[in-house]
Amino acid sequence: MDEEAAKALSVAMFKEGTPADHDAPISEWRDGFEAMAAKLGLPADLVIESLTIGGVPCIKVTAPGTDAARLVVHFHSGGYVMGSANAYREFAGRLSAATGAPVLLPDYRLAPEHPYPAPVEDALAVYRALIAAHDPGSLLLSGDSAGGGLCLATLMNLRDLGVPLPAGGIGIAPLLDLAGEGGSANIPSDPLINRDLIVGMGKVYIGEIDPHEHPLASPLWGNPAGLPPIYLTASNSEALRDDSVRMAAKIEAAGGTVTLSLVDGYVHIWTFFPFIGAAATTLNEIGDFARTCWAD
Repeated sequence: MDEEAAKALSVAMFKEGTPADHDAPISEWRDGFEAMAAKLGLPADLVIESLTIGGVPCIKVTAPGTDAARLVVHFHSGGYVMGSANAYREFAGRLSAATGAPVLLPDYRLAPEHPYPAPVEDALAVYRALIAAHDPGSLLLSGDSAGGGLCLATLMNLRDLGVPLPAGGIGIAPLLDLAGEGGSANIPSDPLINRDLIVGMGKVYIGEIDPHEHPLASPLWGNPAGLPPIYLTASNSEALRDDSVRMAAKIEAAGGTVTLSLVDGYVHIWTFFPFIGAAATTLNEIGDFARTCWAD
């Protein structure tokens, strides 16, 4: 499949899995996402384990030849209302191969049944349990879309609580601004996401609280000083582009270390789709970033 056909297929799969009516019940959004993920298949050579860590159900995915002494904790996408560890097993296999480490997928609680701060609490519980048995320097936190926001929120939370930080953080097209104030929020080239969806889905998660005042829900409005090295990536064609661009600028201004990688012409969380060539390129970048973090 050539790259243009792959791009078109990823958009078609997203649209097929998304209710035409954005006011459809959350159950329809969830079912659509799970059905989309199921179409991607699952390599037979992955070791997949169901675990409970810190009271949170998780799935651990290990690709062949990885280093069991290291671990990537990846928070899945879904706007805090959908997505699951199960849906991310295929992606986690590729992330594991790229980083050379097993990948842990926490099944954090979702809104509206469990609104903010439930996911933040679950992420903290998982991390605290992990560092009871692992050197924090052997860990990386990662996430895509809402999971990328949860990754950054968790790093800020750990810093503020005085908990030892992991070696680095990875945000793939992260959702960092639930106010939807980025200049790209209504970019015409994004076939899936716009400001209304960002804010509307965000309200299912945070209710009527002001995202500017709750950085653990909307990390762009937090202080990124003192975080470990961060890798951020987004597509120039997506509504969440400016979340990464603005966060990278804030990290740099705070004296932190950040890598910002922008791709052209791809759908939101393009890395989820194994048939997209750029997904492999981005995961290779993430693997290089991970190895750099672990070498320091």
